[in-house]
Amino acid sequence: MRLTAEQMKSLPAFFSKIPDPRRAPGRRHRLSTVMGLAAGAVLCGMRGYKAISDWAQSLGPKSRERFGCRREEGRYVVPSEYVLRNVLIRVTPAHLDQALQRWNEVYGKGDESLAIDGKTMCNALDEQGQQTHVMSVVGHQTKTCYTQKKWAPCP
Repeated sequence: MRLTAEQMKSLPAFFSKIPDPRRAPGRRHRLSTVMGLAAGAVLCGMRGYKAISDWAQSLGPKSRERFGCRREEGRYVVPSEYVLRNVLIRVTPAHLDQALQRWNEVYGKGDESLAIDGKTMCNALDEQGQQTHVMSVVGHQTKTCYTQKKWAPCP
């Protein structure tokens, strides 16, 4: 997927209501910017912290401005791989899911049909020792993942 200028500008706003799990001292990047960059990278096919960071680093000045990156010495600065990883592992998954669903409601209308797919995670066990299953809903036309839910069968 390629993001439009409008999508780049709007994406961070969908994360603006998520509580920031980081301590106030040392916050150099707004949470909404970090999450917007990470979501933008994933929407463009990046997988993993390194790929997300490389994608963000490759953005030009106009794209960095659209995502709301902070200015430092006359240029827009993107968060480091460490900052991206730290934020992504600490944000509450439910808040992240709600923000992404709101974004999909606005921009995900390009699909005429959806595919529902499930996978069994071989080495992922829940507290009761049951294998975990993941269900995803993906749009045929845009190849956008609208939601993904973890599920474990009742004993």
